[in-house]
Amino acid sequence: MNEADLIKLLDAVHAGAVSSEEALSRLKHLPFEDLGFAKIDHHRVLRQGFAEVVFGKGKTPGQISGIVRAMLAKKESRSNVLITRADAKVLTAVKKVARSAKFHPLSGAICVERSSEILGKGTILVISAGTSDIPVAEEALITAKMLGNTAEYLFDVGVAGIHRLLDNREKLLQARVIICVAGMEGALPSVVGGLVAVPVIAVPTSVGYGASFGGVAALLGMLNSCSSNVTVVNIDNGFGAAYVASCINRL
Repeated sequence: MNEADLIKLLDAVHAGAVSSEEALSRLKHLPFEDLGFAKIDHHRVLRQGFAEVVFGKGKTPGQISGIVRAMLAKKESRSNVLITRADAKVLTAVKKVARSAKFHPLSGAICVERSSEILGKGTILVISAGTSDIPVAEEALITAKMLGNTAEYLFDVGVAGIHRLLDNREKLLQARVIICVAGMEGALPSVVGGLVAVPVIAVPTSVGYGASFGGVAALLGMLNSCSSNVTVVNIDNGFGAAYVASCINRL
């Protein structure tokens, strides 16, 4: 339930179209619903503008499907349901409670789309340096779309062949926020940041050889970027980058 839904419900009670008892029934699980193994934050969309997202890693398929079932039970909610870091076993369980669920195997994201409303003011552009970075970039892309943004992508345009990026300069200039995903030495966000006048959210990935230290080299490189419009999230955190980009895109 978002602010518009709540106002609509209160107006219906005021007009006599919905009883106080029915309104109470719809609101009784705010701010959260206790499932025993999880406390679902139904109130989050009112506080933050986005519904709770389910982090799948470490949860059983049964726990995840139980959470999804409870989220979908809120018929008045139009929020999309997003599960990150899931697998085919989780998809099988989720399909039993949400037949429309779609699985993106590269990123491990599962989506149950209930709204296609665009809430962002502009386009979020997701860029990956290499093909090996696409799983993290896909997580960012899907998250951005599920949070109500127009999102586009450029994959495999890293600094080893910088002409591939420069060939898409027009798309860079049209974006309102850019998410830049890179492993190895993590140089791409600095290059992109120097070409645009919008926020660039850098995502280091764990892609690389031994001295990349599982993404630490890329992380440190991005933290030391000479482009002042570059900020950095955690290693492989495509979701976090897209969430922050969505906040910016609504301002």
